[in-house]
Amino acid sequence: MTSLRQGDIFAAGAQRLQMTESIELTIQSLQAYGADHAHWGLAWSGGKDSSATLTLIIWLIDTGRIKTPKTLTIFYADTRQELPPLAIAARQIMDELEERGIHVEVVTAPLDKRFMVYILGRGVPPPNNNTLRWCTRQIKIDPMTAALEQRLAELDGNVLMITGVRQGESAIRDKRIEMSCGKDGAECGQGWYQKVLPEAKGLKGRLATLAPLLHWRVCHVWEWLKHWAPQAEFGDWSTAMIADAYGGDEAEEINARTGCTGCPLASEDKALDTILLNPYWAYLAPLKRIKRLWRELREPHHRLRKAGIERLKDGSIAANPQRMGPILLESRLMGLEHILAIQTEINEAAIRLGRPTVDLINAEEEARIRELIALETWPDGWEGDEPTADTPLDKIYSDGAVQPLLFV
Repeated sequence: MTSLRQGDIFAAGAQRLQMTESIELTIQSLQAYGADHAHWGLAWSGGKDSSATLTLIIWLIDTGRIKTPKTLTIFYADTRQELPPLAIAARQIMDELEERGIHVEVVTAPLDKRFMVYILGRGVPPPNNNTLRWCTRQIKIDPMTAALEQRLAELDGNVLMITGVRQGESAIRDKRIEMSCGKDGAECGQGWYQKVLPEAKGLKGRLATLAPLLHWRVCHVWEWLKHWAPQAEFGDWSTAMIADAYGGDEAEEINARTGCTGCPLASEDKALDTILLNPYWAYLAPLKRIKRLWRELREPHHRLRKAGIERLKDGSIAANPQRMGPILLESRLMGLEHILAIQTEINEAAIRLGRPTVDLINAEEEARIRELIALETWPDGWEGDEPTADTPLDKIYSDGAVQPLLFV
């Protein structure tokens, strides 16, 4: 086993020693399983764990600590909803990868299924945590699965897909991970290696997954992103911005997480609030208005409602016969103009201050949203002639019983 160099950054002390042990365990996992796969892929979201995984592995390859695979494909999941500092850092890291001759495949949902287009163009209400959580699957999981299937079709043999999944110290037993502790044939199912990717039906049997940072503590992730990776010795990566986006040194204490910009599923914009505490990013404050817009568009006066008994394709009666539905055409246009106004306000400040601009809705997406509104597009099962959801109606129950309005 090749030992790591121990310069000043590897000074004695418990924390430094633990960090080198974490890196050594990562090397062991890649040596144990990587050699069995000629082709590697790496799923990268731009977040802390996957960014640490990506930059560490490229550094290990560049310095000869692990063997270079025959092919390496980086898949960047561009949801078009990432917090600006993370999206900006991802673009910088992509440039650094290209300089190394490593191509990054940017994976984005089809135009009509992108978050903004789906809501403002097609009229589907913003996702919620109860009955309509469509966003993660549609803008991240499905596009990534399609990209993997396409890449597999171009290659012979199996592919090792490397992920940034991390369990921390719960994955460590006596300072090492049992090599046999994996999903297939293991009791706990929290090992480094899994033989198949069960979520992707078209990939089953040809795609193994490896989580080489599974055992890393969160403090090691922050340490790598903020202090180690930016140094020339460890790759000269633009990762410090990622750590800062999570709250910098304080993020380690709260085990911070980020989500999408103005995420409708979160009760508070904690990640964005953290970013805005940094004076450099204060000009992004108008992003706070996005969450309020999604809440507004859920209100009854912006939506349609089924007026009576709704029969499904099999002839049965829908469980919620008077459910609220899609967003009105004029409300979608209002939402579009609201988002564009936020974008314009931020970018005018960015240009004035010499800061990065944002891209909430690009020209292609805006054109498609306006086209779908002009075509009076409605989600499947809706015609557009249903009453608005704030219209008083007789109450209809799932068994067909009707309770007339007491007052009109």
